[in-house]
Amino acid sequence: MDFTNRFGCRVFGDAVMKERLPEEIYNELKKAGEQGTRLPLEAARVVAQAMKDWAIEQGATHYSHWFQPMNSMTAGKLDSFLDITADGSAVADLSFDALVMSEPDASSFPSGGLRTTFEARGYTAWDPTSPAFVKDDTLYIPTAFCTYTGLAMDEKTPLLRSMQAVSAQALRLMKVMGYDDVTHVEPTVGAEQEYFLVSRENYESRLDLKICGRTLLGAKPSKGQELEDHYCGRIRTKVAEFMKEVDHELWELGVPSKTKHNEAAPSQHELAPIFTSVNIAADNNQLIMETLRTVAKRNGMTCLLHEKPFEGINGSGKHNNYSLSANNGINLLKPGAAPAENDLFLVTMCAFLQAVDQHADLLRMSASCPGNDYRLGGYEAPPAIISVFLGDALTGTLKGVAAGALAHAPNRSTLDTGVSVLPELVKDDSDRNRTSPVAFTGNKFEFRMLGSSQSISLCNVVLNTAVADALQSFTARLEKAADRKAEVHAIVADTMENHGRIIFNGNNYSAEWQEEAKRRGLPILENSVEAYKAMVKPENIELFQRHKVLSAEECTARYEIMVEHYAKVMAIEAKTLLEMVRRQVQPAVIAYAGKIADACNAMAKAAGVSSAAAQDHLRALMEMIDCIAAGLESLDRAVQGAEELNCETRRAEAYCYEVRAAMENLRRCCDTAETVVDCYDWPMPTYTDLLHRI
Repeated sequence: MDFTNRFGCRVFGDAVMKERLPEEIYNELKKAGEQGTRLPLEAARVVAQAMKDWAIEQGATHYSHWFQPMNSMTAGKLDSFLDITADGSAVADLSFDALVMSEPDASSFPSGGLRTTFEARGYTAWDPTSPAFVKDDTLYIPTAFCTYTGLAMDEKTPLLRSMQAVSAQALRLMKVMGYDDVTHVEPTVGAEQEYFLVSRENYESRLDLKICGRTLLGAKPSKGQELEDHYCGRIRTKVAEFMKEVDHELWELGVPSKTKHNEAAPSQHELAPIFTSVNIAADNNQLIMETLRTVAKRNGMTCLLHEKPFEGINGSGKHNNYSLSANNGINLLKPGAAPAENDLFLVTMCAFLQAVDQHADLLRMSASCPGNDYRLGGYEAPPAIISVFLGDALTGTLKGVAAGALAHAPNRSTLDTGVSVLPELVKDDSDRNRTSPVAFTGNKFEFRMLGSSQSISLCNVVLNTAVADALQSFTARLEKAADRKAEVHAIVADTMENHGRIIFNGNNYSAEWQEEAKRRGLPILENSVEAYKAMVKPENIELFQRHKVLSAEECTARYEIMVEHYAKVMAIEAKTLLEMVRRQVQPAVIAYAGKIADACNAMAKAAGVSSAAAQDHLRALMEMIDCIAAGLESLDRAVQGAEELNCETRRAEAYCYEVRAAMENLRRCCDTAETVVDCYDWPMPTYTDLLHRI
C-alpha cells in the first residue's frame, strides 16, 4: 500500500474540495475555517452537492451528523441519501438543510437540566472547520450540538468558542509585537493515547471488564512490570498486525498517526499523532479511540481505554501537548536561540504560567473522572497537585530577566558516550520530568494528567480560556507602554513574583513536595468529586462568561453532569462487584473449602490422624469465607445508603468516600482467596491470563 497516496482518501479534505468546488466557493470555505467567518448559504448548497457526490463515490449510502455529547463519546443518527421523486423514482440527495442542521433528541443525552423529557428538541450544526469523512459506508459530518435555546450540549461548541477567545487575544499580542501579517492564531495539540489489549475470550469471561472496563478483582501476578522489559520492546506479532491495521485505517481517515510502541506495563501500548488544530485533534482522538476498539475486536482482542484497568501496574493517560501557532508559521511557545531576547515567547510563557497558577483548580477538574481517581499519583501518572516543570535552564532565564540581569543563551552541550564511532549528540537544556502534570518540552506544554478515556476537549477549553485571560491582561499593558521591551521585562518580573510558585522542577512523587505544595498554597484536590466543584466557583464562572465560552447556566449543567456521572459509574462498579462476588467468588471459595474438608476427613480416616497443615489451610479458607460475607454486607449497606440520598453531590460524595472504601475492603478479601484457591476452581481469568496471554 502506498500510504502517502492513501492518506486522507476517505476525507472530504482540502485537496478534494479544491478539485470539486468552484474556486470562489473553495475560497469562502477556507476563509471560514481560517478566520472564523460564517459560510454564505449559497456556498453551503454547492458544498452539500459536491460532498454527497464524493461520498457516494466512496461507497457511502448514508450520512450522519457526528457530534460529541457530554459523555466523552460520539453520537449520530444515520439517514440514507435515498429520496423518492414525484414519479416514484429513487434518487440520491443531500440537501443544503440536511448538511447544515439536524435535530437529534436533546433530552436523551447528559444535559444537567438544560433539557427535560418534554423539552426534547436540540440541533446539530455543521462545523466546516473539521472535514467530513466516510466510514462504514456512511458520510460523517462533524457538528456542534446545542439545545433549542442555543446552549451547548456537547464538547465541541465550548472548544470552538475558546479557540476564538485565545485567537483574539493572541492576535492582539502579535500585533503589538509588530507581526502585522498575522490574521489568526490557533491552539495546536498532539494527543498521545495509551491503551491496554487483552484477549477477547478472557475479556468476555470477566464481568467487570465487560461492564466497567476495569478489573474490580485480581490478585497481584507473579510478574508485572518489575523487569522493565516491555517498554519500547519487541511488539508481539498479533499486536503488530493490529497496530498496522489501525495505522492504515486512521491514515485513510486523515488521522496522522505517527508513533506506536509498547508502554511500561505488560499489554499496554501507545499511539501518538502529529500536531494539528485542537478542534481537529479532538475529533481525531475520538476516531483513534473508536478505531482502536473496532480493530481490536476484529483481531480477537479487546482494547481497554480505562485509566486503571489493573491494580499495581501503570494506568493509562492521554498526554495533551499544547501550543499556539500563528498562520505565518510562528509558534508562540518556541524559545528560539535566545529566549531571554524573544519578547513574544516571554509574554506567552508568562501568560501560560499565570493561567495555570490562577486556574489550577479548573485544570485539575478537566482531568477528573472516576477512572482517573485510581490512576493519579503513581506509576508514572502525575499527582493531584498542579505544577509546571520548566527545567533549570528556562527557569533561570525567567529569573534572570525578572531580576534585570543580562541573560545569555544557554550553551547546548554535547553528550560524550565514550564510543568514537557514535555520532555527537546535542543535549537538550533540561531533562524530562515524567512526574510533572504540566511540563514544558521544547516548544509546547505537555499536560500529562488527562485520563485515557476522556475527551481532550474540556482540558483545552480550560487552557484556551485561561491563557486568553492572561494574554488579555498582558497585551493591555503592552498597548499602553511607552517602552515595550521594559514592559515585557516587567511582565516577567510580576509573573515570577506572583505565579512563580507554580514552577516545580523536582520529584512530584516525593512526600516533601506534598508539604511544599501546601506551604505554597497550591490547591490539592485528591478526588474528582472535590475537583468538580471548581466548575461552579463564582470566579471561574465569571472567567468563562467574560470570554463568552460558557454561560453560568452551562457551567452549572456541566457540574451536575459530572457528579451525576460519577455516582452512576461508581454505582455500576459496586453492583457489578456485588454480583461477581455473590455469584462467582463466594460459591467458588465455599466449594473449594468443601473439597479441602472432604480431603481432611479422608486423610484422617485413612491415616488415623489429621494433617495439621491441611487443617490450617481449611481454617484459613473458613476465615476468608467469613471475611467475604462481611465485606458483601458492608458494601451492600454502603450502596443502599448512597442510593437513598436525593442530592446528586451528596450521592457522589457517598460513593467516593464510603462505597469506594467498602469495595476496596471486599476486594482485599477476594484477592487473598484467589491466592489460595485451586486455579482450576477460580471462576475467572487471573491477572496473569489477562496480561500475558493475548
